[in-house]
Amino acid sequence: MNQPPGQATRCHLMVRGLPVATAAAVLGVWWAATGWLGVVDPFFLPSPVDIWAAAARLPGYLLRQTWVTLAVILAGFAIATAVGILVAVAMAASRHVEAAVLPLLLWVNSIPKVAVAPLLIAWLGFGPAPRVVLVVTICVFPVVISTHAGLTGTPAELTELARSLCAPGWVTFVKIRLPWALPQMFVGLKLAVTLAVIGTVVAELTNPDEGLGAVIQQASSMSDTALSYTAIILLGLISTVLYYTVVGAERLLLPWAAETTG
Repeated sequence: MNQPPGQATRCHLMVRGLPVATAAAVLGVWWAATGWLGVVDPFFLPSPVDIWAAAARLPGYLLRQTWVTLAVILAGFAIATAVGILVAVAMAASRHVEAAVLPLLLWVNSIPKVAVAPLLIAWLGFGPAPRVVLVVTICVFPVVISTHAGLTGTPAELTELARSLCAPGWVTFVKIRLPWALPQMFVGLKLAVTLAVIGTVVAELTNPDEGLGAVIQQASSMSDTALSYTAIILLGLISTVLYYTVVGAERLLLPWAAETTG
């Protein structure tokens, strides 16, 4: 049912305004608790004003470290996406591949990544390589599982229709199975892109020489709580922007998905 123009506009403004109102309310309570009322010790939770001052004190340094972290996140996420889709396609194409690969993926996914990070440094040395590998190990599992679920969840009547038309296997895959799997694939991508941020920070905390994780570690060792919270907020902003970038790509590439689902 189509909404009247005025009601649609009000709903749109409400949806767009709710995040802003929520953020403003959180900032107001935060500022009141740490600054105006003084309920919370600024050492444990600096006020928004202190965090803004810390960001203004070292803008160039924070920008460089943000870029270092973002580069690792994007590299690890891109590799995990490519590897995850290829593995999922292989698993969907062959039950033997699925039986051989799925237990290994489950085993890798169950390993605590905090314990793996120092080993990756020992194996790969310092620099971005161990961080990217750690991000890949964290992100690849949701991509594989979601893509595989989409590829194997194609309705039987669609595959039977393609078979009755004598369509080649690759045509069935490209025209039916892949489009059907794309919405499910994007579910895994949205989860993976946020996990990429977590994996990068874990790697940077283990080897705190550069990146926002290193900023948190070094600032904490110097009791500069405001700078630590500045890095944490930047990580949150990166995660939010990347998540909604994937959401935007989904809406751009799959405009039909919203019309065919609830």
